[in-house]
Amino acid sequence: MRFGAMNFPILPVIDEIDSFARMGFDYLELAMDPPLADYPTLVRQKASIIGVLRDSGLGLVCHLPTFLTTADLTASLRRASLEEMHHALNLAVELGAEKAVLHPSRVSGMGIHVLPTVKNYADDFLAEMTMAANASGIVICLENMFPQNRLGVEPDDFTEIFARFPSLKLTLDTGHAHIGDFRGTRLLGLVERFGKRLGHLHCSDNHGNRDEHLAVGRGSINFRRLVQRLKATGYDDTVTLEVFEQDRRLLVESREEIRRFFGLRPVPGWCSL
Repeated sequence: MRFGAMNFPILPVIDEIDSFARMGFDYLELAMDPPLADYPTLVRQKASIIGVLRDSGLGLVCHLPTFLTTADLTASLRRASLEEMHHALNLAVELGAEKAVLHPSRVSGMGIHVLPTVKNYADDFLAEMTMAANASGIVICLENMFPQNRLGVEPDDFTEIFARFPSLKLTLDTGHAHIGDFRGTRLLGLVERFGKRLGHLHCSDNHGNRDEHLAVGRGSINFRRLVQRLKATGYDDTVTLEVFEQDRRLLVESREEIRRFFGLRPVPGWCSL
């Protein structure tokens, strides 16, 4: 099992790589978002990023752009968003990423009144991205979203998606699954139904109301129970700590807590909570 951390895109990517290497992480999950990690900025730094990752011994997972409108009712916005996604996916391949995390399309504006139309646009977008990913040899891990997204939220949503797109894997985001679901039924339901399609894990905590990106144990998610279910599926792949608290020690402590739940030894030089 490998543990990574996600850059905060308002900070320089090279500095983030250096910080995560010193913290003992195995890989960087590169959030490809503005202001300091969007496509034009990353292209200018491509050689430096590749070199620093190599020198630090960190692997790479890429998180494709978050704040695009891939199923917008306006055709020009859909086209522009798809173009940006293609640029980011191609760059992820050039950087040597082993997998790419992708958010499902979201419903916005008047889209709430014409959901079948938006879902068709969302399916068209996924078809484009999976075809491009299959051609380039990178794995796309589709991330579950919070209820406000309206698409890609509940287990039933992913049953339909995975039936249509068999090459997709699931990125299980603990924080997203917990919003509005205080009993944890959505989170555990995703694990139980799609444990064999699980390709990536995002760990952060919250109190069930919004995506707070808190350290593990500072919200109300039952991570011990979650890890028990994950172990039952045999999951042994990448785990990104998506913790954006100001005190970076909490990022490391979150990793060590998850390692402890999995029965793994602490990273040398770091203690668990």
